[in-house]
Amino acid sequence: MIYFWAIIAYLVVLLGVGAARSRRVKNETDFMVAGRKLSTGVLVGTLLATWIGSGSIFGGAGLAYDKGFPALWFDAGVWVAIVVLYFVAGRVRRFGQFTVPDILETRYNKYARLLGTLVTIVAYTAIVSYQFRAGGMVLNFVTGMSQESGMIITAAFVIGYTVLAGMISVAYTDVVNGAIMILGLFLALPFLLRSAGGWDAVLFTLPESRFQVFGELTVAQALGYSFATMLLLLGEAGMYGRFFSARDESAARKSVLGWMVGTILLETLIVVLAVIGSARFAGIESEMVILYVVKEALPVAVGCLCLAAIVAVIVSTADSFLLVPATNVARDIYQRFINPDVPSGRLVLFSRVAVVALGLLAWVQVSFFTNVLEMAVYAYTMYGTGITPALMAAFFWRRATPAGGVSSIGAGMLTTALWELLGRPLDWPTVYPALGMSLLCLVLVSLATPKPAEEKWRPFC
Repeated sequence: MIYFWAIIAYLVVLLGVGAARSRRVKNETDFMVAGRKLSTGVLVGTLLATWIGSGSIFGGAGLAYDKGFPALWFDAGVWVAIVVLYFVAGRVRRFGQFTVPDILETRYNKYARLLGTLVTIVAYTAIVSYQFRAGGMVLNFVTGMSQESGMIITAAFVIGYTVLAGMISVAYTDVVNGAIMILGLFLALPFLLRSAGGWDAVLFTLPESRFQVFGELTVAQALGYSFATMLLLLGEAGMYGRFFSARDESAARKSVLGWMVGTILLETLIVVLAVIGSARFAGIESEMVILYVVKEALPVAVGCLCLAAIVAVIVSTADSFLLVPATNVARDIYQRFINPDVPSGRLVLFSRVAVVALGLLAWVQVSFFTNVLEMAVYAYTMYGTGITPALMAAFFWRRATPAGGVSSIGAGMLTTALWELLGRPLDWPTVYPALGMSLLCLVLVSLATPKPAEEKWRPFC
């Protein structure tokens, strides 16, 4: 039960931080983009804690348990994406809006905003749903309660916490979460390695393929994982929300450098822990490997800290990915098309109602997929192929037209859905046909339609 109380104590601390920050919410700018006051250090913490979620702790670690170091292909696309985002972050802050659909409408048209909002709702509620699943897995493992009860507790906390104070509470608690996550995972490594009998014992126990570049993965599979994560992150609305929240362009751009270093270190560390765990714990459910490390291979004090780190990444990712579509519903649908003159206080209230509604929608999706990795790849592909090509074209291709952008978003979204419904014909990862159709529509339709006016692309240069 000590692990259960460690979780409770940590959640109480988070609630305290969130409650303190909630007093600063005066209008929609505070709720949606933290008043545009976040410093470089806070941005690094919130970017890191948002991205390293249960997709990494459970999905990526599970892949590493099964395949070894080739699982780093799941993370490699992220590292490439962060490099690109370094050149975009300052421009995003200069643009000074609230959401990715704001960018899409300015660069293309209102239909791009609507389609972008729809894709975000579908993909992000799926991501939130597997955070709920991960929370249930943690509570089931450490307390013995049913996984369903654990998911209910996780969902209730995440929804309630996100309603509390929006981006202000999310960003500042992410700094705490990021620090706990780094400390906990790094402390776990020497204890786990000693428990496994040292590195030589790990090398002796595991097959050689676990230490190769591709190992048991085909090149197509490896690149499929990389493309899915890269495309998601290049267009990931939560990260753009952080750039919008920066106090200035310099803070937005510098934060990407710290985020890059932290992401590479932590994602690699998770894979290393999972590989050592595969040698130490044979025959377990692969996605549970980090939980086995925490409970079976570490001293209680270190285990409690690591468990807090796992809870931190689940909560940070869930509240961030829940806040984004709620902001989209409030700003990109309600304020833009239904009630343009809505007062700030009422818009904040509507945003909070949207958080609850979308949290419930995420809960409904929990049963649609069998594991975290499967849910993650689907959501990453849906968003990455639906949004990212058109979004990147907004910054880097002046010839992209409104018709090209809209057709690209629609093609990526529909191809992902159809390919999954058809059971992935030819055994191709969904990202290949979805990305191909999205890019094809973007390029061909743009070239077949008149060049956009200068005022369409000038704000993004």
